[in-house]
Amino acid sequence: MKIRTRLFLEIFSMALGSIKAHKLRSFLTALGIVIGVMTVIGMVSVIQGLNKNIAGEIEKIGSDLIIIQKFEPVMMGQRTEEERQRKDLTLEDAEAIKNGCPLVKDLTIMLTPDLFKLPEIKYQNLKSDNAIIYGTDENFNNVYSVYLPKEGRSFTEAEVRHSSRVCLIGTEVADVLFPNSSPVGKEIRIGSEKFMVIGVLGKRGQMFGQSRDNVVAIPYTSLMKYFPYDRSSLQFTVVPRQPEMINETIDQVTNLLRLRRKVPPSKSNDFAIFTQESLLSLYNQLTGAAFLVMIIISSIGLLVGGIGVMNIMLVAVKERTREIGIRKAIGARARDIVRQFLIEAMVLTGLGGLVGIIAGSAVAFIIKLATPLPASVSWWSVLLGLSISMAVGLFFGIFPAQKAAHLDPIVCLRYE
Repeated sequence: MKIRTRLFLEIFSMALGSIKAHKLRSFLTALGIVIGVMTVIGMVSVIQGLNKNIAGEIEKIGSDLIIIQKFEPVMMGQRTEEERQRKDLTLEDAEAIKNGCPLVKDLTIMLTPDLFKLPEIKYQNLKSDNAIIYGTDENFNNVYSVYLPKEGRSFTEAEVRHSSRVCLIGTEVADVLFPNSSPVGKEIRIGSEKFMVIGVLGKRGQMFGQSRDNVVAIPYTSLMKYFPYDRSSLQFTVVPRQPEMINETIDQVTNLLRLRRKVPPSKSNDFAIFTQESLLSLYNQLTGAAFLVMIIISSIGLLVGGIGVMNIMLVAVKERTREIGIRKAIGARARDIVRQFLIEAMVLTGLGGLVGIIAGSAVAFIIKLATPLPASVSWWSVLLGLSISMAVGLFFGIFPAQKAAHLDPIVCLRYE
């Protein structure tokens, strides 16, 4: 065992010596490995960061929420013809779910204004730009507990029923319109209408560079009364009575809506019903596809690097032909020669992999600092990068190693 360890260390030392003796050649040979591993580490770190961010948000909001809307959730692409022809959901559907689904604990409504006619948000001579406005009801903060007001109160049932001109604002809107005072009890203008601020929503921060605190919530009945709104945006969020009964609750709501909307048994739903977990699954499919594309691109770099390693090892066999003859003459076996050249190839690509890991980690750090994208370098991606680089050296080093091992020692000793 000690002899084998000493032999390995000797070969490892020889490999390092060969790399030092031909620094530029070794660097150019390993450049493809560096680029490939750097791409893998950088991409994995960004995707890992995004996945952790999304999973954390879903955990905060609640993984047992059931969302019902007209359209299927999509990350990209266009709506199908079947989706475009669907009937809008109605407020009567929401009432039917409340009254006809015993497994439903709570339900909240959300409605958004016409995106092409968004009203301005003003207080005296101050204006909040690009604020997101939505209409909801008194159950909103019960369903989405992350939106509990940090100051003031939520809507009451009477305010929703009577289309009261009251609103809840996000912390960013509050900071812009009321930099030096409390907004609660003050009147702001939403378009041409005056609304009294009754509460300030808890701070949510940014996600993908988009602020979640630049929002204004009003009763959905007030939105329908005073502003143009998008009927197709009507959305219900349902909470089951018990989290473990989420699937049974989905079935109950689905059956009720299919009956109300007269969907034949042979046809699929003409509405969308999904959970936060299904949204996460959809998102993971998208990032998984992006990751696969980047793996293919980085594989090109690894392939180029591997071919470079094979080429340089063949040159090394030619340069060290006499050395190989001497080693064989004093008793080195073919497998000893194979081992020597394979270890040298793996050391070369392993060092390239280490440089790629450092470069990929640096790229991830820069992305995290310079962009809203989160990036997190995980230990398994580092091991993956190092393993791939050494595997490339092993695979592409086999042919040169076999060629060196099968050289005739007599011919080798005569080689000049």
